[in-house]
Amino acid sequence: MPRVKRGVSAHKKREKVLKYTKGFKWGRKSKERAAKEALLHAWTQAFKGRKEKKREYRALWNVQINAGARQHGITYSKLINSLKKKRVGLDRKSLADLAKNEPLTFKKLIEFVN
Repeated sequence: MPRVKRGVSAHKKREKVLKYTKGFKWGRKSKERAAKEALLHAWTQAFKGRKEKKREYRALWNVQINAGARQHGITYSKLINSLKKKRVGLDRKSLADLAKNEPLTFKKLIEFVN
């Protein structure tokens, strides 16, 4: 088999790693080994962050729905339970939006499920 010189592809690979570390501090932006390690940690945290963001938004929506529901004399859990019994297919994101921006529509929804 002929000899393969990998200088060009190896250099491209290293440059690609260093391109992702733009903005990192100290040697983590310029030294390949430190940059690789930094990216492993950064991408792990980014993955976790994307999952946590979903949790935090759902919790926020629950609080907003509860606040809107309590203005009309019903608790969050009773509202969600009655919505499920009536087979209303609204998700928490849209319920929170209704409670926040469309209080009259939210009130009519509560009257429908009670």
